[in-house]
Amino acid sequence: MNYFPVFADLNNRPVLVVGGGAIAARKVNLLLKANAEVRITAQKLNAELTALVEQDRIIWIAKEFHGEQVRNVFLVVAATDDEQLNEQVFRVAESRQKLVNVVDDQARCSFIFPSIIDRSPIQVAVSSGGAAPVLARLLREKLEALLPQHLGVMADISGKWRHKVKQQLKTITERRRFWESLFNGRFSRLLKNRQIEAAKKELELQLTKDYQGGSVSLVGAGPGDAGLLTLKGLQEIQQADVVLYDALVSAEILDLVRRDAELIFVGKRAQGRQVAQQETNQLLADLALQGKRVVRLKGGDPFVFGRGGEELEVLAQQGIPFSVVPGITAAIGATAYAGIPLTHRDYAQSAVFVTGHRKADASDIEWQTLARSNQTLVIYMGTLKAATIAQSLQQHGRAASTPVAVISQGTQETQHTQIGTLKNLAELAEKAPTPALIVVGEVVSLHEKLAWFGEDKFTKKRPHFTLDSLRIERVA
Repeated sequence: MNYFPVFADLNNRPVLVVGGGAIAARKVNLLLKANAEVRITAQKLNAELTALVEQDRIIWIAKEFHGEQVRNVFLVVAATDDEQLNEQVFRVAESRQKLVNVVDDQARCSFIFPSIIDRSPIQVAVSSGGAAPVLARLLREKLEALLPQHLGVMADISGKWRHKVKQQLKTITERRRFWESLFNGRFSRLLKNRQIEAAKKELELQLTKDYQGGSVSLVGAGPGDAGLLTLKGLQEIQQADVVLYDALVSAEILDLVRRDAELIFVGKRAQGRQVAQQETNQLLADLALQGKRVVRLKGGDPFVFGRGGEELEVLAQQGIPFSVVPGITAAIGATAYAGIPLTHRDYAQSAVFVTGHRKADASDIEWQTLARSNQTLVIYMGTLKAATIAQSLQQHGRAASTPVAVISQGTQETQHTQIGTLKNLAELAEKAPTPALIVVGEVVSLHEKLAWFGEDKFTKKRPHFTLDSLRIERVA
């Protein structure tokens, strides 16, 4: 972080603003919203600042700046078009160890004004550290649209009830679950409709209810890119008491889990660390029976080669409530980022997903079905058996020249796509970092044309056109 985010209490604290124009007026208005005691130094004031002086809302202390004006103030803002004066203000403030902001001069700012979303007492500040203020403003506009106007009233009422809730509900888990249920339920809807008194009665009614008993949410984390996590999945991991995650969940997604939630690794890696599935199943049940809100976070989609169904069967047998949040499976995410459509009218009318990792007593694979033409075959966890897969597909009719792709670490910054044919699939797979996905079919040939993600896009050879190579036709 270039700047440490701090919300300062300026209530009745003196703040010096040097400057009397439009820019100074904007900063003064922000400071007045925080109830600061604003002192102005300027040769002259514009009409807006003059009116504020006449209303006794700000104090015009001097026309000329001198160092003593900085001595007893909390913050200093320089907002003039005189670079020498701004430099003087900055140096004096720094020497007195005062926080100072020289407007539009990042090098002379020990604090900065962020873009603010105000739902007092809820406040959200967005900053680019001075690098891209327009981008910060655009982000603020998006957040303004997402955050309802009644958030401030909700926070104000909740604050007045915190002590009573703490007396009624003795544990942190109980209180957290109570507030989460309240903020996502009828209480919130009543406040949205400006039915304040009815909302207060709803809060009191909900406080008498019993919030014991845990639950499990099975959440698909997607293939890696944190941006592909669903909104509902994000809500679940930010409300969880415990998150059980596997090896395919990216670090970027784990960073989105609520900070005080317990993280437990229950992953499996080929030829690596193993956590028995039965152990994971029982742990989910045990944690839920302790009254905790549990999230089982699985890479991709929990019902696509994720054994999510097996985990839920154990919960159902013990009467533990559960829910499922689907995720984007690797076959959809990784191929999309590689510019490989799973279906295309000219190349493939169907797509088949299979896994290369199977139970020892599993029935024989129907290679004849998998080797059909005009079909895209996507193989999860197949790199270790790539040679057998390639040989079997060719034996059952797939041409050795069929295009194939091996996509490693799909949708992440490190995604790498190798293109070849069925004939050399084993060589590609041997070099591929894991996790990796194998794609077999004519749609792979579109990769070079449609690739859009990552550095590879810019290193591929592109057609070069000259005026001589263009044919111009006259339209009669």
